Amino acid sequence: MSRIVLVTGGGSGLGKAVAARFRAADDLVFITGRNAHRLARVAAELGAKAITCDATDPAQVARLAGELGPDLDVLVNMAGGNTDLDQSERPGTRLEQVRAAWLANLEANLLSAVLTTEAVLGKLRPGGAIVNVGSIAAEYASTSYGAAKAALAAWTAGLSATVGPKGLTANLISPGYHAETEFFRGQLSEERKVQLIEATHNGRADVPADIAETTYFLASAGARHITGQTLNVNGGAHTTR
Repeated sequence: MSRIVLVTGGGSGLGKAVAARFRAADDLVFITGRNAHRLARVAAELGAKAITCDATDPAQVARLAGELGPDLDVLVNMAGGNTDLDQSERPGTRLEQVRAAWLANLEANLLSAVLTTEAVLGKLRPGGAIVNVGSIAAEYASTSYGAAKAALAAWTAGLSATVGPKGLTANLISPGYHAETEFFRGQLSEERKVQLIEATHNGRADVPADIAETTYFLASAGARHITGQTLNVNGGAHTTR
């Protein structure tokens, strides 16, 4: 039976890969993003439906929820990214700049997921799944990006307890280093790339399919008793026990 899936940040990178995986199973997929032109192009390529939306804007998120229709089966909160990598110079004193930088990453990576989830929670049908996407940076949270992703993981664990009685699961995937996305905006040195790959146990970077397949599994019937978890998908660069 075809499911209804919402992937925020589905216009590029990991979000596009996740959307493509659900479309391959003939699910009805909605993708969101801020770049309307790119979103429309990707939606046409995948056979998905595009809704332009900045997930940090409450009014736009409310409009998104209204356009979805009454039912939803899977929510994938992929929208985000390290806003510290933006090239724009922030105005103000040093402390004002620090404050703005931290708020930007919290909005992009935590509040975007919180707002979207709150807006569509009543649409998710029993047997549905919420999958949030964090980062290995949460394990070394000395930056605003890492801290925001760590907060996302903590919120996901609590969310699981809230939505469990509704027949829903809530989990977080924590990817490692990806070489095939635009995440680093060309700002990662070759030396650092080598270090990140050498930190894995299997000697390779993540690829989008790693995250897409894990997301698809967490939304499947075989994962109904997996909830409140952080799944590290990073080739062993960060291990748990």
